Parts: sequence; C-alpha cells; structure tokens
Amino acid sequence: MEKRELVSEVENLNNELDSLRRSLDYDNKVSKIKELDNLVNSEEFWNNSNSNKVMSELANLKSSVSLFENTLKKAREAREFLNLDISEEEANLVSEDINSIKDSIKKLRLEILLNGEFDKCNAYIEIHSGAGGTESNDWANMLLRMYLRYFEKKGYKYTIVSQANGEEVGIKGAIVDVKGENAFGYLKGETGVHRLVRISPFDSNKRRHTSFASVLVTPQIDTKIEVNIREEDLKIDVYRSSGAGGQSVNTTDSAVRITHIPTGIVVTCQNERSQIKNKDKAMEILKSKLYLLEKETIDKKLNELKGSVMDVNFGSQIRNYVMCPYTLVKDVRTGYEVSDVDRVLDGDIEGFLESYLKS
Repeated sequence: MEKRELVSEVENLNNELDSLRRSLDYDNKVSKIKELDNLVNSEEFWNNSNSNKVMSELANLKSSVSLFENTLKKAREAREFLNLDISEEEANLVSEDINSIKDSIKKLRLEILLNGEFDKCNAYIEIHSGAGGTESNDWANMLLRMYLRYFEKKGYKYTIVSQANGEEVGIKGAIVDVKGENAFGYLKGETGVHRLVRISPFDSNKRRHTSFASVLVTPQIDTKIEVNIREEDLKIDVYRSSGAGGQSVNTTDSAVRITHIPTGIVVTCQNERSQIKNKDKAMEILKSKLYLLEKETIDKKLNELKGSVMDVNFGSQIRNYVMCPYTLVKDVRTGYEVSDVDRVLDGDIEGFLESYLKS
C-alpha cells in the first residue's frame, strides 16, 4: 500500500475512534471508575453485601476504558509516524498496527451493541427437541454439543444443570448454566427454532429428514433482587436423576422439578449431589425467569418464558442447517450464511451471533 493510502486510512481510523468516544460513553465511564475506586478503598466496603457486584462492574468498566485508550494510543502513534519524513517502505511498517486497530474497533463497536439491560449477565441456555423422536433428539444433542464447543472456544465456563436423555439417542432437553463476559448479550439471539435437513443416519433407506429443536436463552438475574414467590404457587417434584452411566451417576432421588403454577414455568435440576442443592439451583433459575416476567408485560414474552418459544415446526425457524442436497447454514433473520456446516456445528457460531447483534 502506498504511503498516501496509509495516511488516509490511519486518519479515518482516528476519526472513527473520536466518534466512538461518545458512543462508548467514555468520559462517564472514567468518572464512574474514579467513584468506584474510592468506594472500594473505603474501610466499610467489604462489609457491603454488594461488594462482589461492585467489583465486577469496576472490572468491566476498566476493561472497556483500557481497550479504547490503548486503541486510541496506537492510532495516534501511527498517525504521528506517518507524518515523519519516511520512505514508502518504512511507511508500510504500520500495516500490522492498522490491522490491530481495526480489530480493536470491531470489539468496541460490539461493546456498544451489548448495551441491553441484561447483556452483561451470565445466561441459562435451554434446548428442547421438537416432534420426531429419535431424529429430533439427536438434533437437540448436536445443538448442545455446538454450544458447548463455542463456550470452550470463547472461554466461558459452563455447567449442564439438567439433561433429559432420549429413549434411544440424543436428548429431549437440557439446561446449561453459562458464565462469562456478556454471555447473555452474545447468546440472546439464539432463542428460537433451529431446523436441520440431512440424510438420516437412522433411516436404512437413507432418506432425507427434517428435524427441529428450540433454544431459549435467559439472563441470570441477581439473586438478591426481591421476587415474590408464594409457596402455595409452587409444585415441587423429586425424582431419580438420569445420566450417561458410570460410577459418577447420581442414583438417589435427588433431582428436582419445580413448577410455578400461575405461569406454568417448569424448571428442573439434577446436576448437584444433594436434593437441597438441586432445589436451590432450580429456584435460582425460576427466580430469573419470574423477574423477567415482571419486567415484561407483553403477552408474547410471557408465552416464550412459559417454555413454548414458538411452534417447533416448519416455517418458524430462525436458522436452517442444511447438510443435503447441499451444505449451508443460514440465519433467516439476518441473511448471514456459512457453507461449512461441520465448522458451525463444531462451535464456530461467532459470525451468526455478531450479525444478529448488528441487525
């Protein structure tokens, strides 16, 4: 690239960062950091029940401000370097810095998009197989694997809270506890019906089959928030945990299913070793869902949180995964598509998540 082109590109990047400063609310974040630093350094801080929440907020603010400041510094230094009396060859030394600045700006723009009330929360992701028995159960299990691989690549911590296995293969449903920066913000667009088209490995005639599974993502709400749950509104069932086999399977009647009668919300938990811990975890998930119901008055949202995200059938899907007669994964909402289905099912879904955020 010629020097004049590099000068123009670096100038555009500097202008973009100047514009991003306001969108990121940079000045207010700097002021907030000073305020929270003073609070953290006070003698009474660690006696406060909200201390962990404050520390988390402070860490997020510092991370955001640091990314912006480091990117701006690189852009300013690149501009100053190109303004020197240097050769074309020397000017091209900033090419690597330009790519780094572009990557950072991309992250900053995503941060602006992740500004919803619950976007910074951890998340619960639920997967339920649609009609079709073996085919749909296998598809639900493939989706579960896809998300777990994505969490591993993203550095998110996860725990399978509940899993109901299919009679022959796959799963009927699962709930995963996901912890990581902006977990709900990134994953919220996955809520909906996912459709798979393939030659069935379970059909001896090798016919093409269509399978459906639904995904529901909810934020993990601060458990200190007051949510009025009356004991008489709860139906609590205890049952034997199911697992994949082996010595680690919990064979006692410790799995818990809680039904909130007024709303019809059902939450199960079987991952913990004791009935008490399973009940506590199930109540935590229920509390998050009920809090959202209090925040949302729209009937559509109410129906979604009752567990019927939408009809799990043809025409209601948000994304198609086609493995035959051609290979393509396409999001019907954004138009974003990838031809390498195996790569997507191996957890490479970042492009789909980002395209939804930008839509």
